Amino acid sequence: AEDEVSLFEKDMKEFWIQFKISYGTEQNNQTSALRDLCKETIEALSEKWSKKLKEEDLMIDKIQEYNNEILQQSKYVAEKEEQLTEIKAKLSQEEEEQKNLNDSIQELKEEFRKKMEIKSSKNKAAKEKVGQVSKIKRLFEEHLGLEMRRIHDEQLQFIFRHIDHKEPDKPYICTLSINEQGDYEVTSCTPPLDCIAELQLKLRETNNFSAFVANVRKAFTALSYK
Repeated sequence: AEDEVSLFEKDMKEFWIQFKISYGTEQNNQTSALRDLCKETIEALSEKWSKKLKEEDLMIDKIQEYNNEILQQSKYVAEKEEQLTEIKAKLSQEEEEQKNLNDSIQELKEEFRKKMEIKSSKNKAAKEKVGQVSKIKRLFEEHLGLEMRRIHDEQLQFIFRHIDHKEPDKPYICTLSINEQGDYEVTSCTPPLDCIAELQLKLRETNNFSAFVANVRKAFTALSYK
């Protein structure tokens, strides 16, 4: 009985050993297979995520590139807007200058027109005065021994004779012109008369040319007796 027990125990030990060996081998095989599966899975995931990360890196680079392009375009647009603003300001300034120039030209035209009107009016007045002088010229020459000459610069020279009873042909000369203001002006008087300025003023006030010539003759006559 003891031998059978020993044999049984021996068989049990061998079975147990064989079982452990068999179980351990299967366990190891399963573990190895699982490890290989995990490794393959991890490698597949790693490759997948590595590829995904590379794609994302490329996408990030592309986005950065787009951002740089947008930044450059923004700078270009800003520069062009600044240039456009400068051009608009320059055009506005030129338009203002052109307007001022046109206004100045218009003012000059108006000023020129007024000056021409004044000149025309003065010329008309001068012609009327010359005409008045011409009308009485013959009368003076015939009755007062007066000779009238038109000399340079549109001046009228009055030569009086028969003043000095001792020298009837001795000339007494008074030269008259019309100045820029359209007034009579005595430019010379030979011999000089102290009252010539007063006679000139009276002529301007009354515009009575005949009276002026008569008064000059009287003054020359009075002077001849001194």
